Amino acid sequence: MFSKEESQQIKRQFWISFAEEYPRKWLLYNTQIKDVSFKFYADNKKAQVVLDIECKDEELRKIYFEKIESLKTILHSDYLPDAIFEKNFLLENQKKISRIYVEIENVSIHNKSTWNTIFDFFSESMDLFERFFYEYEDYIRDLEINT
Repeated sequence: MFSKEESQQIKRQFWISFAEEYPRKWLLYNTQIKDVSFKFYADNKKAQVVLDIECKDEELRKIYFEKIESLKTILHSDYLPDAIFEKNFLLENQKKISRIYVEIENVSIHNKSTWNTIFDFFSESMDLFERFFYEYEDYIRDLEINT
């Protein structure tokens, strides 16, 4: 077990190492759609690349999710075959969002021997997710186009 300070230091080193290994500018919060963002996530059991839809307006969140869900076949066949869609994902703070994500298990941010596996997964998955988003962003962004 690690102390809180040791754990924070390991996490900080993990993210610094990832940025040094893959020094590119990721899309992340720059989707140009309010409350729609890409994120990297890693803990002691898994790593994920996620697209979170966190609109406060429930109807808007539903519309964005359904637009992306209408592209599910394309996302699965051409980009990320293991993408998981969760229309009602509950965060730890009990906030309800929609999430589309891919993950790998049996890796740990606290186990340096799995870092390269996580880094490769992050890079490959986020690159594919971003390509998908850029290809279909006009459709996703345009609220006048129905699903």
